[in-house]
Amino acid sequence: MEQFKLRIITPDRVFYEGDAEMVEFNTTEGEIGILPGHIPMTVIVKPGILTITEKEDSKEAALHAGFAEILPEGVTILAEIIEWPGEIDEARAEAAKRRAEERIRENTPETDMARAEAALLRAIARINVLK
Repeated sequence: MEQFKLRIITPDRVFYEGDAEMVEFNTTEGEIGILPGHIPMTVIVKPGILTITEKEDSKEAALHAGFAEILPEGVTILAEIIEWPGEIDEARAEAAKRRAEERIRENTPETDMARAEAALLRAIARINVLK
């Protein structure tokens, strides 16, 4: 088996559906790379770059949060938000990064640090996928 079925679904659309040789993304346990025949597991997605390796091409997207079901014959990712580079507004991502960094730096009692850190990771993923 050289490929597996990959489906990436958001609340709004089927983001990607096709055959892949490998998919890589961040989880709460660290970065993971999935090849055909992978052992079954379910993981929680952490913000970062998702890389899809197809037979003759490679694609990247900014993946923000969700869950992934991994089976030997395929992977399904249920994503809250995922964006191709062409869907990202770089100026808006840079502004979100600055806001999140400022909230973290100030660290007032009202600051929800987990939310600020998640916003920073999402902004960094968006910026990095553009580069």
